[in-house]
Amino acid sequence: MTKYNELNISADKKPNRVGRGIAGGQGKTAGRGTKGQKSRTGKKLGAMFAGGSRSLVTAIPKARGFKSLRSSAQIVYLDRLNDLKGKTVDNELLFKEGYIATPYQTVKVIARGELTEKVNLHVASASKSVQAAITKAGGTFVKTAVPLKKSEKTVKA
Repeated sequence: MTKYNELNISADKKPNRVGRGIAGGQGKTAGRGTKGQKSRTGKKLGAMFAGGSRSLVTAIPKARGFKSLRSSAQIVYLDRLNDLKGKTVDNELLFKEGYIATPYQTVKVIARGELTEKVNLHVASASKSVQAAITKAGGTFVKTAVPLKKSEKTVKA
C-alpha cells in the first residue's frame, strides 16, 4: 500500500481542454450532454431561474417601506440644563452626566420647563425657543459639529 507521504502528485495539474474535438478526452459535447438549454453557449441561466415556472424571488413576500440609515438626534430637555449651571455644556459633559448615550452622535436640546441658570451650550442643534431661553438666562449657544471617534479621526485625517 502506498503511503501518503510517498505519493507522486504535482501541484501544477493542467486543466481539462474541453471542446477540442472527439479525441480530446472531453470532446464533442464537452461534458455538457446533448441538446437542451444548459448545453448551449452564450447567456447562462440566472441564479434564481426555476425552469420558467415562478421563481423563488417572486414567490417570497417583499419587505415594504423605507429604513433610513441616518441616526436620529439624541434629545436633551431644557430643564435638565439647570443641573449644569455655570458650565460649558457639550457632548462630552452630557455623556459624563448621563444625559445622552454616546458623545459621538448629534444632540438636540428641546424646550421643556424653564431654564433659570446660566449655561454655555456647545451642541449640534437647539430649538429657537431654547436659544432664546439660554440668552435670556445670560448664557450663550454655539452650534458645534459632532465630535469624531478616535478611530474616525485617523481615517479622515
